[in-house]
Amino acid sequence: MPESGEKNIIHLDLDTFFVSVERLINSRLKGKPVIIGGASDRGVVASCSYEARQYGIHSAMPIRMARQLCADAIILRGDMELYSRYSNLVTGIIESVAPVVEKASVDEHYIDITGMDRFYGSLAWTQELRRKIIRETGLPISFGLSVNKTVSKIATGEAKPNGEKQVPAEGVKPFLHPLPISKIPMIGEKTFHLLRSMGIATIGTLSLIPVEMMEKVLGKNGIVIWKKANGIDSTPVTPCWEQKSISSERTFDNDTTDPVLLNNVLVGMVEKIAYELRKDQKLTSCVTVKIRYSNFDTHTLQKRIPYTSFDHKLMETAKELFKRLYQRRMLIRLIGVRFSHLVHGTPQLNLFEDTPEMVHLYQAIDRMRRRYGKKAVIRAVGMGEESLIHAVLPRIKRDGCFALEGGSGAREQFLQLSDFPV
Repeated sequence: MPESGEKNIIHLDLDTFFVSVERLINSRLKGKPVIIGGASDRGVVASCSYEARQYGIHSAMPIRMARQLCADAIILRGDMELYSRYSNLVTGIIESVAPVVEKASVDEHYIDITGMDRFYGSLAWTQELRRKIIRETGLPISFGLSVNKTVSKIATGEAKPNGEKQVPAEGVKPFLHPLPISKIPMIGEKTFHLLRSMGIATIGTLSLIPVEMMEKVLGKNGIVIWKKANGIDSTPVTPCWEQKSISSERTFDNDTTDPVLLNNVLVGMVEKIAYELRKDQKLTSCVTVKIRYSNFDTHTLQKRIPYTSFDHKLMETAKELFKRLYQRRMLIRLIGVRFSHLVHGTPQLNLFEDTPEMVHLYQAIDRMRRRYGKKAVIRAVGMGEESLIHAVLPRIKRDGCFALEGGSGAREQFLQLSDFPV
């Protein structure tokens, strides 16, 4: 039984998740180098099999380079709807038996089973859960079991592929210290090279560096990294129902049935909060639209979708929900949009959903927004006619360009998003 205050945290990670799902559908892919990602040479690798990794292929690598490293690799565009379905299936299995579950990404979960040893051994319980997932989904999955999220996640990495590892409290430092610093979550390429230039190669060496020096070199992140190197992490497992959603609402000055105004406001809200998703590296799998009539009757409708953070995908769903929801043709007082069931997801998760040009366009637009403000690049359809003219003309005169998309009438006089230099 764990000592008072000591936790038992599980980290579950579906091995090469996208590839594993594809192999369920097509068994001929087993044992072969498989790449999931953009279909053209301008695309990038979103995921790859262990066989492909043996050639040096990794996530975010350009497809062209991956082809050069392994000419025999099987490249698949990917199907986020299919992967989302299997992700939710695994989540459902875990939630049916686990007390506190956090879905960290489409293929990762944390579970807090502190106190489980009073009734059933924590390791035995976790092993049974892993067998259940494999039995009911056919997907390989690995787990790490330890005293906090950081150590459990690192343990999962060491257990792969398709394995399991427990690190008890007394074994945390002996487990961590020999490992390379790259194993610590949140150490990216730049931080890795900086630490290596300081002569720091292992977690053990990093743990001995004075925390004050780490803070001086890396700021607040240096303190966090130092704590992780010492096996310290108090981050709680946040249950799915506590995970934050992101939303936006608009109450009109005058109740309206103007379809153009309603559409413009809806698009503007989706664009705004979709950008917030991408900025925080989040994906959503549930869109909710809300309307409040002039008599204060309020109605909502939601739809589950494949995980995404792309405006055009989310706008399509929001418009569909609004069309289904707005049936009474009464004056509307308020409309709102909410994205929920959020998980962490890097941009690569979306790279096989659309053309590379579309991905590059979003990346360019987001860079402009980060540099010049959220309203630096907006869709024309999200603005009113008069507001558009007053907002755009001075900026075209000043900056020489302005990126817009869609619209009718006067809006067609302005640049389209496809004209924007990526």
